[in-house]
Amino acid sequence: MQAQQGGDQWVSLVFFGVIIVVFYFFMIRPQQKKAKEQKEFRESVKKGDDVVTIGGLHGKVSSVENDDTIILEVDKGVRLKFEKSAISAEATKRTQTPAAKS
Repeated sequence: MQAQQGGDQWVSLVFFGVIIVVFYFFMIRPQQKKAKEQKEFRESVKKGDDVVTIGGLHGKVSSVENDDTIILEVDKGVRLKFEKSAISAEATKRTQTPAAKS
């Protein structure tokens, strides 16, 4: 009976290890990839890009003041200053819809 209990511990340990690996590949890794893509996008923002802020405000980049700050034009003559970290995504990618099937 003692040998059987030792085997059960190994099975439990292997099962727990498999759960950790699955959790990493389905939860942590995709989040890291998305964060990396967002960081690269924020660093590549340039004048004229249509963007969406994390608050849902849509606008066009009017100017890039420095490494951390941009000016968004949200309407004719209305410009707002934002941190680059407040940019969520490129608006043209979010608003694109698949072509209608004929």
